[in-house]
Amino acid sequence: MLTRRHLLAGLGGSLTLPASALPALAQTDWRQTIKEIRFGVSSAENEAAALARTQPVIDYLTKALGVPVKLYRVSDYAGLVEAMRADQLEFARFGPAVYSLGRRVLGDKLQPLFRDVDNNGQEGYFSVIVVRADSPYRTVADLKGKSFAFADPNSTSGYAFPSYYLRKQGFDPAAHFGGTVFSGGHDNSVIALVRGQFDAVATFQVNENSGVVQRLAARAMIPAGSTRVIWTSPLIPASPFSTRANLPEGLKRDFVAAMMAMQTDAPEVFRTFTDGQVSGYAPAKHEDYLDVIAVTEELEARRKQKPGG
Repeated sequence: MLTRRHLLAGLGGSLTLPASALPALAQTDWRQTIKEIRFGVSSAENEAAALARTQPVIDYLTKALGVPVKLYRVSDYAGLVEAMRADQLEFARFGPAVYSLGRRVLGDKLQPLFRDVDNNGQEGYFSVIVVRADSPYRTVADLKGKSFAFADPNSTSGYAFPSYYLRKQGFDPAAHFGGTVFSGGHDNSVIALVRGQFDAVATFQVNENSGVVQRLAARAMIPAGSTRVIWTSPLIPASPFSTRANLPEGLKRDFVAAMMAMQTDAPEVFRTFTDGQVSGYAPAKHEDYLDVIAVTEELEARRKQKPGG
């Protein structure tokens, strides 16, 4: 696995001190001008769950960086892009499709920093189509005329990848399913599926032990074993933690160092934040997301071709 030294070297620095030592570093210029750091998350995930996972990280970063770090929630995925454009956020984790949107809007101002590496060394995840375990559906073909939910129009696994690859396989969602809707988020989709509101939904899964379904089951929000995967996409590169390029380089280095040190300095916080499914972080660069950008651009072109698009 890549070490913190390797990651920081990739960002143009060589800082290798633990997070606990960061505030004691030589007076850095960024703390003289930046008195608060804002970390953005989307409300697409269940709010209580998102806060439970993320607030401990915010508290940890406040101590590690020596300035207040605030958690800012936005109404949807695209809201992260708008907040970055308005200089209202310093850091956020973008889904790959949202990162693609962000690059169209912000260009080089949006800078990827690092991404998850799971416990098997995998730097990505999959879009999956899920049905109820007791349903008769075994393949996408079986869903002809059935109700289907995507998560969000700016979700990679919840819309972009399934929409694109289903069409490549001969299943145009607009024609194949009896009706499609956006549920507003992955949790919403899966919970509604289990309750019988949809016949199938698109969501994400890292592996058979980690994903939206597994997380909801672990929290007793759905019964364990109540769903079944019938379709899996190609690998999607893991969501990049990103920042604004116009921030001080010292701030970016210290933020990355703190996040890299979290697994050692605050193991319970790291475990909660990652659901125990992440072994560490690896560098992320713009070129890693070119395939995702191509998928989202194709979808955007199709939208524009539609009447009124």
